This record gives sequence, C-alpha cells and structure tokens, in this order.
Amino acid sequence: MKDHADIVVIGGGAAGVGAARTLADAGKSVLLLEAQDRLGGRAHTVHIAGMPIDMGAGWLHSAPKNPWVEIAEARGFAVYRSPARWGEQWRDLGFSKAEQQAAWSAFGAFMQAMHTPPPSDLATDLIPADSEWAPYLDALSGFINGAPMREMSVTDWLAYEEASLDVNWRVCDGYGALVASHATGVPVALATPVSAIDTSAKQLRIETPRGAITADAAIVTVSSNVLASGAIRLPRHDAILHAAAELPLGLADKLFFTLETQGDIPDNAHILGHPRSAITGTYTLRPFGRPVVECMLGGEGARAMEKEGLNGAAEFALGELTGLLGSEWRKRLRFVAGSAWGRETHVLGGYSQARPGQHGARAVLREGVDPRIRFAGEATSDGEFSTAHGAYNTGVAAAKALLG
Repeated sequence: MKDHADIVVIGGGAAGVGAARTLADAGKSVLLLEAQDRLGGRAHTVHIAGMPIDMGAGWLHSAPKNPWVEIAEARGFAVYRSPARWGEQWRDLGFSKAEQQAAWSAFGAFMQAMHTPPPSDLATDLIPADSEWAPYLDALSGFINGAPMREMSVTDWLAYEEASLDVNWRVCDGYGALVASHATGVPVALATPVSAIDTSAKQLRIETPRGAITADAAIVTVSSNVLASGAIRLPRHDAILHAAAELPLGLADKLFFTLETQGDIPDNAHILGHPRSAITGTYTLRPFGRPVVECMLGGEGARAMEKEGLNGAAEFALGELTGLLGSEWRKRLRFVAGSAWGRETHVLGGYSQARPGQHGARAVLREGVDPRIRFAGEATSDGEFSTAHGAYNTGVAAAKALLG
C-alpha cells in the first residue's frame, strides 16, 4: 500500500467507487481505502447454487436517470427490465382484492397528505388515529425507508418521492458485482479501516492499521452510523458528527431460499406476508425466473428478526410463506443466505432517513467544515438518499469539487 496520494477516498461503496473512478480518470493519484475485504459497500453480490444474489442493494431505482444503467451496459452487465410487482398479491393469498384496494387507498391518502407536512414533521401525524391500516403503512415505511412511521420525517420522505421515478430495473449478474467492477484499475487497499484523519498540518494524515497515508485531500464516504459512532476521529468536526447522528440508518435485510419445484409460479410473483402487521416480509417468487424466493424485511420487521438471528429470521419467513402457500412448501424451500446489515461492523445499518425536522442535516454533512475533506454517500443526497445511484452521484460530485 502506498503512503501518499493526491486524494484518498475512504469507503469502497457506490459513492467511494464513483469518486475514485472520477479522480483516476482525471489523472489524479488516488487511493481507495475500504474497511471490508471487498468493494461495493451495501451493494454486495454473492453466488449461491451458481446464481448471483444481491444481499443489499438490488434495484436500479429511477432507472431512466440512474447512472448505473449506462455503466452496466458499458461494462457488459445485462439489465433486467421486467417491472417490479410490489403492488400485486399473487393469487390474492391472505389479502383479498377488496383489502388490497383499501390498503393502497390508505397509502395513497398518506402520500397525498405528505404535501402538507405537519408542524411536527412526523409521518404518524398524517395517519388517522383509527386507521385499520396503520400496521400496513408501518410495514411499507419499513420496506421503503428502513424505519417505521413514528420515526419518519415527512419533509425528508417527500424530498425522496419528488426526486424519484417509478421505474425500477435489476442487474442480472448483481448490483454489488457491478459497483465493484467500476473500480477496475483504481488503486485499492482492502481490509484497511481508517481510524483518524489528522488535519493539523498542510497535508492530511490518514491513520490505518497498515500505516499512515498523507494526502492533499480526502473524500469520506462511510455510512452515517459509522461517522456518528466516532469510529473515525475527526478533530473539529463536531457539526459533521452531529449531522450524521441526525441521519441514522434504518434496517432493510434479505433472506434467500432455493426453490426445488417451481410449478406454475410466474417470474417475479409477489406476496406480502401479513398485511395487518408491521412485522412481516415482502416476498418475490422466482426473481429473474430463477428457482429462488427472495424475502425482504424492513423497519420493525428487520429489527425484530436481527434479534432472532438468521436462523430465527428464516424460520419466521418460512412460517409466513407456508401459512399462505401451504405446509407442503416447507419441503420445497431451503434457506441458503441472509443479511443483517445492523450487525455489519463497518456499515451498522441499511440506509439513512432523517429524524423529524432534520432533513437539512443532509446538506450540513455534504458541505463539511474543512475544504480538504469532502463527505459523500447516500446520506448526503437531498433527494436520492437510500439508493446506490444517489450515493454514486454524491461521490462524483465530491470528486469534481476537489478537481475544481
């Protein structure tokens, strides 16, 4: 590992890879430092039974304007354009058409009410006290934001909605694999966590277990929870640490089951486990047409299941699936992989949401306090937070700012 670079990028997720690629392409001496033993951050592709599986980021959200689509095509990654079926309940299992219509109407009313944020900025203040669909709305908030309604800023959520396009595609060989591939040719040091950035001299001194690195500038792209934890000592950066604490990471975890017999299940069929509970999973049957069931747990559900551990979470998911599909399905499903992002030491969660009244913390974090140190990552985006493309865009912007 070299001990000097023009610019050091800290964190090898979508933001860090985007920043490092931009700097390297501009001819700068750059070094990308990543605490884990892989690149991609919260985009992580593994291979199970010969199939690529995304343990974190999996959707090319706002696909028509998502820069990863163009990057994928340039790098030879096939883009899967079949639409998501999140709004459907396969065969209306456990969720009648009338109930689906009522539930979606409740969500639609909430989304409309968001355009007039309450003084509290609390999402729960927009939900009628007697709403029978409050648990359902909590579950949706968990899937979308990683947190329940009682923790959501209306202003923040609305900023995301106004910036997004309802077109979502996938990467056949894995979003995580795509992100990692974009760093090809960039100098990288894996398993190299940064413990401190010394700003007292003209050049920055970046401390790692493998030795110190000097640099003219740095781009910090670690998660808001890692920043707020103080894992990286940043003298005179109290405002940054406070802003990071106001942008905590929610939870969004995944479980995967191989499917032995597929029968007449259509590609990408979708079911919600329990429409009247905040603790439930959303299931995609045969994503990409593969013999797999993908479960996503968010918010309250992810918190509860992380306490249970992966095996406990898998048993919960199997219980929901067999309750809807029949007990014979237990023999057809085999748990093969799962994520628990809250337990990942160098991540500490899923994706960020602003605390009520704290949407402005995103700009505080992005602007920083030392012109030599830029901050990037999904938490610093005003409207594209919680996405890999939002993270990428902030990384590119930080790099271009340092390039002048």
